[in-house]
Amino acid sequence: MTLAESPLRWRWVLAGGLFVATVDALFAIGFWYLRNAIPPQRILQSIAAGLLGEASFSGGAATAGLGALLHYGIAMVMVAVYALAARRLPRLRDRPWSSGLIYGALLYAVMTFVVVPLSAASPSPAIAGWIAASIAMHLLIGVLCAAFTRRALR
Repeated sequence: MTLAESPLRWRWVLAGGLFVATVDALFAIGFWYLRNAIPPQRILQSIAAGLLGEASFSGGAATAGLGALLHYGIAMVMVAVYALAARRLPRLRDRPWSSGLIYGALLYAVMTFVVVPLSAASPSPAIAGWIAASIAMHLLIGVLCAAFTRRALR
């Protein structure tokens, strides 16, 4: 049986998406709370702003919940895309560190230069500390996607 034919254990992809989303959300919430005392609800609403624009910030818990749902959905897709690609490209499974770091850099570029600009969210100011921390977090996310994929393909 080739790697492409091997079963993909979707529970590991799901677990990876849940883990990645939780780590990333805690990172963003912690960063912005420590830097500007921005409450967690506003961070989640900023994710919903991708669909709703500025209206998300007046939606209370409902738009924060939508932001959380979107955030977890995006993370699930990130892990699933890596896992599906790794079935065809064994290097992605066999070299999780290097492949994961490259995938993380790609995720950062796609989110920053494609997804966010195409969303309804207002542009945010460039803050060097946030940019550096976001790049580092996306690199970690890429490695986590690779790690959960290895489990999913065993």
